[in-house]
Amino acid sequence: MSSITQPATPEPQADIAVSGDNVEGKIITGYCDTWSLRAGESITLHASTHRPGPATIDVVRIHCGDPTSAGPGFSEEMVDCPGAGITTDLSTQPLVPGSFGTVDLDGIGTTTDLTLDFWFLATRPQEPQTLISVAGADPLNDLSVEISEDQRLHARMGDAKLTLRDRRIAANRWYHVTVHWELANQYLSGEVTTPRSASPARDLLEQTEASSGLGVQLPQDHIEPEFLVLGGNRLGSDFDGRIAAPAMRCDGSEYWWDLSLAMDTPDIIDASGHGRHGVLHQLPTRAVTGPHWDGSTQRWTDNPSMWDAVHFHKEDLYDAGWFPTTTAHLPHNLASGIYAFRVTEKDGEHVDRVPFFVRPAADAATAEVALLMSSATYLAYANHRMLFEGADFIESRAKLRPEHEYIRQHREVGLSMYEQHRDGSGVMFSSRLRPVLNLRPGADGWNFTPDTDINAFLEHEGVGHDIISDEDLHAEGAAALAPYRVIVTCSHPEYWSTDMLNALEAWQRDGGRLMYLGGNGFYWRVAFSDAWPGAMELRRAEDGVRNWEPGNGENYHAFGGEYGGMWRRLNRAPNEIAGIGFAAQGFGRATSFVINDASRQSRAAWVWDGVVDDDGRIGTSGLGGGAAGQEIDRYDTRLGSPEHAVVLASATGFGPDMVRTKEEFGGSVIYPTPDPLVRADVVFYETPGGGAVFSVGSISWFGALARNGYDNDIAAVTANVLRRFADPTPFEAPVS
Repeated sequence: MSSITQPATPEPQADIAVSGDNVEGKIITGYCDTWSLRAGESITLHASTHRPGPATIDVVRIHCGDPTSAGPGFSEEMVDCPGAGITTDLSTQPLVPGSFGTVDLDGIGTTTDLTLDFWFLATRPQEPQTLISVAGADPLNDLSVEISEDQRLHARMGDAKLTLRDRRIAANRWYHVTVHWELANQYLSGEVTTPRSASPARDLLEQTEASSGLGVQLPQDHIEPEFLVLGGNRLGSDFDGRIAAPAMRCDGSEYWWDLSLAMDTPDIIDASGHGRHGVLHQLPTRAVTGPHWDGSTQRWTDNPSMWDAVHFHKEDLYDAGWFPTTTAHLPHNLASGIYAFRVTEKDGEHVDRVPFFVRPAADAATAEVALLMSSATYLAYANHRMLFEGADFIESRAKLRPEHEYIRQHREVGLSMYEQHRDGSGVMFSSRLRPVLNLRPGADGWNFTPDTDINAFLEHEGVGHDIISDEDLHAEGAAALAPYRVIVTCSHPEYWSTDMLNALEAWQRDGGRLMYLGGNGFYWRVAFSDAWPGAMELRRAEDGVRNWEPGNGENYHAFGGEYGGMWRRLNRAPNEIAGIGFAAQGFGRATSFVINDASRQSRAAWVWDGVVDDDGRIGTSGLGGGAAGQEIDRYDTRLGSPEHAVVLASATGFGPDMVRTKEEFGGSVIYPTPDPLVRADVVFYETPGGGAVFSVGSISWFGALARNGYDNDIAAVTANVLRRFADPTPFEAPVS
């Protein structure tokens, strides 16, 4: 089979004047083949530059990736390992987004008679695009069905074209197309039908149309088909919309493909028995409704034939496919931690750091404490555009750091799960096999950079800790947590798969001790598939703080078939695992916590040992003004918070920007000001097996840790809990 030719390398974007790392604009970027591995294993960097030339590649350990005054200061150290400390030439490697499917037709032989039959739904019919094509040895004579500039549907062979439909193609409407090329007789014909919809008015102008082109001068009387392309042509992706039930008949042989099969894989299954299976590229969306979905069921696993479609997007990007730049072979005795490839251009002005996480070697001793890096959350926010496109809760900014300016300039790096595709459909998939620009030290005051502040705090306390990631937890389950007495979360552990949550629950039942040092945790269910390694799926079903909603009948994941949405709607509210749950968000000035006086005499009074408070308040300063802010969680027994929990402190003095989350609103009720349910709570409680939970209920907690060289109330409270949780002495269940 002839390989599909990718589009030419895009021209490098011009540098842009922004601040950061002594650069005029970001020109180097890259990604690793994994985000998490063990000491003694190898990791590969894939790098690219917009100014080809030599660059030095090092491996560094990042102690703190926060360059702002709110943190302890940026800190890294060099690591000596094979594959690092080298100089090599970097080139410009293209990013070519766009999903499509291919089927190998090589060997079918000379064809003089060919028919294509399929359903399609175009989401952006105002743009010219190729729906389906058959490529042969001569690119000039490919067979294709296209939408033209005037929004009409055409069949084509070379320069010969037949208009299949006089009326314009309507957006988001299913059409059935049959096109017949009778090459030997120079005959081209087609038929377009559309089923009746639920709207009589929309159906008024829709009708079956048949076209024939007898006498159309076709460029040749035969074709030797080499591959079939769904959602594009031999150059790759060229379609925004859905294809269903593709079929082909050539010289008496019939082939058809069932797109409802192998839903969580890249496989296109030949259901005709010829073994002509195909493959999907760049992770298009599956488990979407096809032309025969009638609303009688919502779950695709009940009747997959109603979900026999694939939704292609010109912006999909699963695997950048860059060639390797270098492979680092990590020493077996390398300490667990946050690491990065540091790529420095020859003049030293242009630098990129590509992070990864290192666990202890499989046969090495582990610490008692582990920091759980929120890699699922990093995937959800990968290359998010909210800082310059805005969101319902974030205003856009005029001045951007180089990484976000790069995202703005280079849409080809792919979208986050907070964006919509150009056709309005939500971005349900994200992948780490591409440059993720906001996963960089100092690139974003959200997620990864704040999480390095927590890492720096743990290093400062000197109790010893390892690093593990969400991806490890999903893959290994409770075994990933088993070596550790204490698990410390990052600032925003929002996205959790079922396997992750099950593992955390099992570990807690076995005596594990959880320090939840953030807010808006354990909120959305996500899914993974071994067939698409490095990718994550999200369906924002029903409710919650969300920038888009799934389409009708599309709330169930393609990866595994689980119902998507908030864990709260799935009978596993965050309150049940962490004692608190998402209550409100606002990005104005943060505030402080007020100590609950009763907690000073409670069984959790030890939390306050040596803490010097400010007239009963803690966290009165920090990033944004205090330790309570951004996204906050509340104690609520109605949602599963344990009744024996001790509420240590609460924060309520927020500005008007801090409002209840969407799921907390009920109808048109006018809520009081200040709202009593807009509250952040710090809680402690015991769990089975001598375990315990400490939760802080605020993303902004991290921003108050490092004040005054860690000599502050928030650091003192956190250190008290860390040392007591690391102490093997069991916690005893309170007397009822």
